[in-house]
Amino acid sequence: MSRPGKSVRQSMAWLHTWSGLVVGWVLFAIFVTGTATYYRPQISEWMRPELTEPTADPAAAATRAAAYLGRQMPDALGWSVRLPTAENPATEVYWWNNPAGPYHHALLDPATGERSQARDTKGGDFLYRFHFELSLPPVWGRWIVGICAMILLISLITGIVTHRRIFADFFTFRRDKSAQRGWLDAHNVVGVLALPFHLMIVYTGLIELGPLLMPWGVQAAYQHDVQAYYTEAGIMMAAREAAGQPGALMPLGDIVARAIAAHGEAPEVVLVTMPGDAASSVTAFFEEPPGLAHLHPQILYAGDTGAELSRSGDVGAATRTGAVMVGLHEAHFAAAPLRVLFFLCGLMGAATIASGLVLWTVARAPKGADPAGFGLRLVRVLNLGTIAGLPTGLAAYFLANRLLPHDLAARADWEVRGFFAAWILAAIAAALYPRARAWPTSLAVAAVAFLAIPIIDALTVAQARFLGFDAAMLAVAVLLALGARLAAKRPSRVRASHPNLAGAVEA
Repeated sequence: MSRPGKSVRQSMAWLHTWSGLVVGWVLFAIFVTGTATYYRPQISEWMRPELTEPTADPAAAATRAAAYLGRQMPDALGWSVRLPTAENPATEVYWWNNPAGPYHHALLDPATGERSQARDTKGGDFLYRFHFELSLPPVWGRWIVGICAMILLISLITGIVTHRRIFADFFTFRRDKSAQRGWLDAHNVVGVLALPFHLMIVYTGLIELGPLLMPWGVQAAYQHDVQAYYTEAGIMMAAREAAGQPGALMPLGDIVARAIAAHGEAPEVVLVTMPGDAASSVTAFFEEPPGLAHLHPQILYAGDTGAELSRSGDVGAATRTGAVMVGLHEAHFAAAPLRVLFFLCGLMGAATIASGLVLWTVARAPKGADPAGFGLRLVRVLNLGTIAGLPTGLAAYFLANRLLPHDLAARADWEVRGFFAAWILAAIAAALYPRARAWPTSLAVAAVAFLAIPIIDALTVAQARFLGFDAAMLAVAVLLALGARLAAKRPSRVRASHPNLAGAVEA
């Protein structure tokens, strides 16, 4: 139902404007960090320069990992072993005694089974998890992201309804006509160019969060037994019931060798359930086959004898549809050229949100010399702190990886603290800058921070295999520097032709 006295399109425009503003800053952070995780393995590799090609075969690495885990928590509820690959040369292990956590983690040298000497870092995993958990407790973070995604979907649909000349406007960019017109055209161009991607990524993200956002169907049908749902859906095979008696786990390397012989390739992850129980189970998860569906073939083994108990088979249409949605969102299927396209579309998504936020302030700039109200000032500060401050935080995260002492306790946590500290400081500084210099100065600081990354890398690590990553950081620095230059030039142009809008651009 439209608002009184307003047409449907005007009501949609009102809803588009305010829905985008309310969660725009969170969505910008989600898009930026989510886009970066299209290159999550490359980020992790750069942040662990000590790691090279694995020297141990997967079976031997699994045996050594099990020995390490047995010393850490032999009575654990579960162990997880991610075997070394060319992309991730270390053995990554987790262990826990409660499904709700805490989850303990270690990176092992696959040749020795001891803790790796690589620097402690969360690598690309931090950015990956931030984009759907926001570094909050997982349930809270995912709920917030899910709500923001639903609002973004509303904003996209209302934006389509609002713009009657959406495709004509795509070919129009009147940058010098007025500040408001220029920002609106920029918003239309980046929004329409990647519109199919925007709709896909938001919808598939909601599908991925669906079991959390709408759990009632599973709860009602399976009496809150989520594992039973996963088993029947073919997502994960059920482990054996606990015997309640101690038992010995067969050498994990032998089970991995059987999995290799059965499937023709080494598993990605080996999950050991109740390793100290007489009825322990071992599940081998293999790389998903080519295609859109995000489904990992699995083989379940008895942990004590190594006997094969079951294999994953064909799944139903509903499970496969959901797996395709997840596959589209995470783009594991994408080869290098398609991954570049996804990355560029993600950047355009962030640009669409950023331009929309700035457009909101430009459209509501005071028409005279009266100062702006509190709400407009607050939006300006949040825009500066998010759009210009977040890149500074990201650069600080990468710089901390190279500059923090190698043996610093809780080093990975200090990298994350550096990210948030730099982001907060950049946001505070941006709020204190003179209004006329706020945008160019904030963007220039972010540009200098990204420019420092390849320089520091050359001085501290200097490995030729990281030239591509350093070149990408340099490209980001150039883009931010261009943005700072344009922001510095823009107010004078606007002041000459449209004095009443100059203050909006300056802020």
